[in-house]
Formats: sequence, structure tokens, C-alpha cells
Amino acid sequence: MSKSQPATREELKDYCLRRLGAPILEINVDDDQIEDIIDMSLQYFNERHFDGVEKMFLKHKFSQADVDRFQTSNTDSTAPNGDTWQERNNYLEIPDHVIGVERLFSFVASTIRGDLFGIEYQMFLNDLYAFGSLDILNYYMTKSYLETLDMVLNTGAMIQLRYTKRQNRLYIDYEPKYIAKDRWIVIECYRALNPNDHTKIYNDSFLKRYVTAQIKKQWGQNLIKFNGVQLPGGVSLNGEKLYEEGKAEIEDIEARMQSEYELPPNFLIG
Repeated sequence: MSKSQPATREELKDYCLRRLGAPILEINVDDDQIEDIIDMSLQYFNERHFDGVEKMFLKHKFSQADVDRFQTSNTDSTAPNGDTWQERNNYLEIPDHVIGVERLFSFVASTIRGDLFGIEYQMFLNDLYAFGSLDILNYYMTKSYLETLDMVLNTGAMIQLRYTKRQNRLYIDYEPKYIAKDRWIVIECYRALNPNDHTKIYNDSFLKRYVTAQIKKQWGQNLIKFNGVQLPGGVSLNGEKLYEEGKAEIEDIEARMQSEYELPPNFLIG
């Protein structure tokens, strides 16, 4: 692999330092500071860049501990008049690499399309002979009508979700009677890619520019207190200029992220 195409964390660090002038110039940034910058940049990449996540379908089987937790409540707060308010413990622990949950698939049988006796099955079975003569608009409107009918009649299938990434908790606002041991649940979610498993992330053009700009800004910040100090040969340090250049580059890269690389803000919950 070419040095300009890093495939590891260390190669990314060396690439960014070379972009700033190493080894010709001494980059006055500590290794721990660079490690912090790479961690921060990878987090930003995973949370903002469309190539930093992947859509996944994850399943989970309810344990007895899950069932018991869904049946309990905690006192959450007290009102000024002394009344207590409680919140149900209706949540599941979600893996840390999940950054957003889009939907949960219902595990309650549909009253419209549940089996051979469902309305939808019988309707299209009896009209199958005329299917070729039906226009797509009529078919679409019929399907939409059945979806609405299912939502009205089958209230148990309506699931409200709340997801908080910083707690790694998926709250399921659902009737406890539907939560049973050994019942499976399937969620559609977005998972952050691990760069150690997907090494092409280290060679992403956005990430390389972003880490380089962050190191440049940190370099200038480290040198600001030595601003104007004369070095042998009449050279003087100008940490403030390095800092301002790095800051401007970061702002430009983050602006491009929002317009070119970021998914729409409503693509996930949480």
C-alpha cells in the first residue's frame, strides 16, 4: 500500500504529519494530542459522514430480565406540589456502535394480512384474475387504504420508539402484555463502522484532510505562547497564524461535510 493511502491508525498519523512538513520540519504536537485528535475525528466521521455508518437489521430475544424490567417503574421527579411522577423502565440496552434507530418491526399479528383469512389475502385472491387489467394507481391506493385500516384496527401493532445514544437505551412505548420471554425483536438501525475492521476508512479523503487540519490547529495552539520568539538564523515563530489557518481549514471542511457528505438530519432517531 502506498504511503499516501494509509490503512492503519499509525499510517494515518504519519501521512498527516508529512502533509504538515515532517520530517523536514519539527511538528510540535505531542503523540497523546495526536491520538486524541484521531479519536475525535473518527467520532465526527462516524456521526456525520454517510460512509461512516451502515444500515443494519439487528435482532434481540427478550430475556426474563427484560420482561421484569418492562413491568417496573422508577420515580423520575417530584412536582412543586409534592406529586411524584414515574417513568417505566421500558428500554433495551443497545450496542455502543449503534448511533441511530430508524424503526422497529412489529411482532404483533396483523388483523388485515395475518393469514389466509386476512382481508388483504382474500381481496387479492378473489381479484387475481383482473390483476393485469388494474392500473398501478388503483393498486397503490388500495394498499394504502389497507395500511390505514390495519393501523386503526390493530392498535397493538403501533410501536413508539425513543432512542438516546448517550445512554445506549432503546425505549419501546408498548403495552407490557406484548413483551414476553423468548420473543424476538428486529430493529432497523445505523451502525458506526469500525476502522480497524474496515481499514479503507483511514484512507478516506475527508478524514485525512480533517485530521491534518486538526493537528495543524493544535500545533499553532501549542506555539502561541512562544509567538515572536527569535530562533537562530533570525527565524521567528508564529503560532497564531498556524492556529488561525488550521481553524479556517476545519471550518471549511465541516461546512463541506454538511453540504456534501452528511445524510439528511431526519434519517435516524436518537
